[in-house]
Amino acid sequence: MKEWIGRHHQPAFRLRDREPAPGPTDQGSSRFRFDAASMRLMWTAGGEDCTKQVYPLGLPGLGFDAPALIAEMDYCGVDVALLNTDHTLGGNVEFLGACMRAYPERLVSMLPVEEWTIVNDPEAALLPLVRWRSEPGFRAIKFIPWYAYRHGVLDRWDGPAYATFWSGVARLGLPVFFTLAPHPDAADEVSGFIDELSMLRAVMERHPELCCSLTHGFPYRALLDGHRVAVPDAMWTAFENPNLSLEVSFPVRVGDVFAFPYREVRPVVEEMCARVGPERLLWGSDMPFQNRFCTYRQSREWLELFLPPDVTAQVLGGSAARVLDISGSHAPAARKTF
Repeated sequence: MKEWIGRHHQPAFRLRDREPAPGPTDQGSSRFRFDAASMRLMWTAGGEDCTKQVYPLGLPGLGFDAPALIAEMDYCGVDVALLNTDHTLGGNVEFLGACMRAYPERLVSMLPVEEWTIVNDPEAALLPLVRWRSEPGFRAIKFIPWYAYRHGVLDRWDGPAYATFWSGVARLGLPVFFTLAPHPDAADEVSGFIDELSMLRAVMERHPELCCSLTHGFPYRALLDGHRVAVPDAMWTAFENPNLSLEVSFPVRVGDVFAFPYREVRPVVEEMCARVGPERLLWGSDMPFQNRFCTYRQSREWLELFLPPDVTAQVLGGSAARVLDISGSHAPAARKTF
């Protein structure tokens, strides 16, 4: 948790005067802790209490449970939500299953992978996926190579060390959602992200039956060029594979840079529609984290303000329904958003 908070782009500040402060992993910082009174993570640096607002304000115990999510979905007009998984935020499969059983028509979920275990024992890494595959609400697998890197497993995940694992994943028939971050040896964030995309492309070429999606979009903060997001051509190459989808996810990523309704990013969304196609674009709100910058409803409405209705219908639900094979009780006749 401390490392993730330290790496996050939100600024650290002193509580006394809200001036910039060292992060929790910087030299001299200590006593990383949760303050129950203010409901935020804190640490001490230079004798001063410090924090950064990675979580939205007002989350009791920094938790966000299923009833709270359903209330937000009802107010926003969201029919079905895909539960994201991340080891820093918790990857308890039993908890995810309980959430879906409580709201079987409203919630589906990804299955987490222990990425750092794959190289040493790929069959063991596959076992939880095989076990939970039969549960009806688990509709995808989440893969975050950074967790392997963090544990010192630096093998390329498109190489021989991962071959058994990817073959097993392909046999399961579930889509795979990738969250990518540069390898520790990368020269910079942009080139490192492009290399990660090349690995994703290689895995998909070896397993053409795989349906995959890229979460959180591109590393937008590293691609800022004045008041626009400039995506290099090399980042689009992986999407020549028709089985790869892309989350849009702008408010949660650059909501502190551009304000609602995010007019500055409209050109790159239009480029996404042209290069990838709306049928392969997913909303990707990252609820509740986008609440740092805008409401859940605003994180949907900004797209509806400038995209044609047929395009927003795809981005806000149609694409996700296709990728996740959502039908029947999970696809009410009303708006299908995720």
